[in-house]
Amino acid sequence: MRGDGDGWAVGPDGGRRWGRFGAAGLLLRAPLPDGTPAVLLQHRAAWSHQGGTWALPGGARDSDESPVAAAVREAEEETGIDPAAVSVRTERVTSGGAGGWTYTTVVADTPSPMATTLNGESTELRWVPEADVETMSLHSGFAAAWPDLRTRAVRMLLDTANVLGSRPNGWWRDRPGATARLLAELAESVPRTVELPGGSFGWVSRIEAVLEGQARAAVIDDDRTLVHPAAGSGDDELAVLAKGTSAVLDQVLTVVVTADRGLRARLPGDVPTLAPSTVLGWL
Repeated sequence: MRGDGDGWAVGPDGGRRWGRFGAAGLLLRAPLPDGTPAVLLQHRAAWSHQGGTWALPGGARDSDESPVAAAVREAEEETGIDPAAVSVRTERVTSGGAGGWTYTTVVADTPSPMATTLNGESTELRWVPEADVETMSLHSGFAAAWPDLRTRAVRMLLDTANVLGSRPNGWWRDRPGATARLLAELAESVPRTVELPGGSFGWVSRIEAVLEGQARAAVIDDDRTLVHPAAGSGDDELAVLAKGTSAVLDQVLTVVVTADRGLRARLPGDVPTLAPSTVLGWL
């Protein structure tokens, strides 16, 4: 069924863009067996605009739709993906035109590369390793937006005591148990795309948690969590870990999750931080 958004939007400069109320596309990531991300791309049918190029599934927004709703609906129609398996992370306006027309890229994740079903708008659907996307023959609009949408591998160091202490849930009665529960919850939230300070994107496949004091007795059994028991202060251990990686892992961005101002001041200048509320929001 055609929606009321199908049609050309003509700007005051005479330029024509598809989608009377704008358009939206779904940038859907999933982890490959090695933990790195893949992106679902559509090989556009020859009859379509810039046919033969690769881009995101998407299309015109209807007048009553949000960009997220439009992107997920269009992706379901064009690829057969199950919307229930899609976890939306954020949205980003990646193109605009005179007269107020916009194209919104909706960034989302799914737990694994899902099976897809073609419709008449594409000749192939493919899960492409993210590192290979730029080697494809891309639609010009997607090619222009891609550098700001791609992820960088993130090594996430967790100031576990600081994050645990930010939730008034009685954690102090059983520090090892509360720590184990927190890390189990966080493990369920990765791999995932994360929006970083400054607006870029990262890919987190594992949480590295620093444990101090009684919390070191926590029992953790999940490959998505790596534990660093601190011999003394957790802040000291985090500062050492951050300094030991920032200069050598040039392909991986180290990020520390903490609200501790003293710890933040001890981190290398190229190590950004995220507030505990950001990570707890994943739950």
